[in-house]
Amino acid sequence: MDSSMHRDPAANLIVALDFPEQGQALSLANLLTPKVKFYKVGLELFVNSGPPVVTAIKEMGARVFLDLKFHDIPNTVKRAVACATRLGADIISIHLKMGAEGVRAASEGAEEASVSGGGGKPLIAGVTVLTSQGAAEPSEKTGSVLEEVLRLCRLARDCGVNGIITSVKEAGDVRRLLGPGCSIITPGIRLTAALDDHKRAGTVRDALDAGADYLVVGRPITRAPDPLRAAEEFLAQMKVFGSKP
Repeated sequence: MDSSMHRDPAANLIVALDFPEQGQALSLANLLTPKVKFYKVGLELFVNSGPPVVTAIKEMGARVFLDLKFHDIPNTVKRAVACATRLGADIISIHLKMGAEGVRAASEGAEEASVSGGGGKPLIAGVTVLTSQGAAEPSEKTGSVLEEVLRLCRLARDCGVNGIITSVKEAGDVRRLLGPGCSIITPGIRLTAALDDHKRAGTVRDALDAGADYLVVGRPITRAPDPLRAAEEFLAQMKVFGSKP
């Protein structure tokens, strides 16, 4: 587990701003920012609001996980990741299923843009199998979600990508395979074991016990009657379970 979890859970909790409009997203971020320091900007918000929403969040002093799941021909991916790097994204997601050439291109785009721009290099995080896919559903290559996740993790490692996006259900196996040098991001985190369209969801304790570094939480915070209080509940659990050996 990333040692930063022991220092400041707020650095490891990522709140998903899954809203259609920038105003809604920034209003919630302004409310949460005294406690939350990391936000996810996904496809809906980015397509509707564009780069300014990333800039606005960065100006609040928060970090941004730009979750656009790039998957295209290598040159296009390289240039898109370079643009996201210059925009200031701290984590950028790509689809590992695009293959080794595309994954290497993403890493190269981030490296070149960070050098030319003088900023820090973002974490390139590879999507394995979406959490909307159930564990019993066959994967494209192997017939097993876990086997497909681990195959893609080996691909990421071989291509120099050390961020992995996977469900809590596979996070422990990913940690054992890749060791402490990998940053694991787990979507679909809940306070209790409730399921929705994240079929392979999990709790805070599940994620931390499995060795996750970053926990992504959406509706349990953003749709809560009191989002700040809900965020505080997640942070409190992260502090308790993240401090255990």
